[in-house]
Amino acid sequence: FRKAIDIMGSKADVDIQVLATPGMRHASITDFAISAVENRFDALYLMDIEERDTVNAVVTSSVQNISVSNTVSAFNDRALDSSFAAAYFPDVNMNVQVKTLNTATKTVVANDATVRVPPSVAVLGAFSFNDAVAFPWFAPAGFARGSMNAQSVSVRLNEDNMDDLYDKDINPIVTFPNSSGPIVFGQKTLQAAASALDRVNVRRLLIDVRRSVKQVAQQLIFEPNREATLQRFTALVTPIMKRVQQNQGIDRFKVIIDSSTTTQADIEN
Repeated sequence: FRKAIDIMGSKADVDIQVLATPGMRHASITDFAISAVENRFDALYLMDIEERDTVNAVVTSSVQNISVSNTVSAFNDRALDSSFAAAYFPDVNMNVQVKTLNTATKTVVANDATVRVPPSVAVLGAFSFNDAVAFPWFAPAGFARGSMNAQSVSVRLNEDNMDDLYDKDINPIVTFPNSSGPIVFGQKTLQAAASALDRVNVRRLLIDVRRSVKQVAQQLIFEPNREATLQRFTALVTPIMKRVQQNQGIDRFKVIIDSSTTTQADIEN
């Protein structure tokens, strides 16, 4: 899994906006994935957290009873700090189609089944729905954009559970009496310090802008380092920011690409 993350972490080979490693909860994998997206600087990691049972043992089977308090405490002890990752809890139950081969007739038979999946599987769907009906800089959470293609949660959370999770930067997945299914009810990143970047939609806004600017900047590679090139770059970036502004991503912006940002020393280098 670390080798796979290495591959996904190479911007020269792979273009991604979101990274997930469903069911891989061990710190040796999740910490490695966080480092990979931080190095990329253009993707968000959706993280499944390690669950603990009532005697504080790591949950490895369905017969163990999950303890929210022990799970939260163990996660908090890791002291993670990154605006490029977001954690979710608990697992959800989804209806899927299971295909099996009938060896007698040599035909494939499809049957519906309910399976328990890690939260990142369903949260990916919520992110996709959010981007389909809105934009990356909208919060992929709540009744409007946080719904997911799942039937139920593996652990029903009360209000105290939700508060404990959210206080430790874990986004709860919950069901409500009037909801059609589980809802993502949080959008915190794992950034420790309180700032705009401790929200998923703000980090995704910056990722989206960075990716868009990078795409237009590639048109100017090998162009002469002259004022006309800087003006052309400004003309390419300004519509990007206007699009974000018109779609409620930002209130105001100012593009500065001139001799103050590209100095003579930069040109000589």
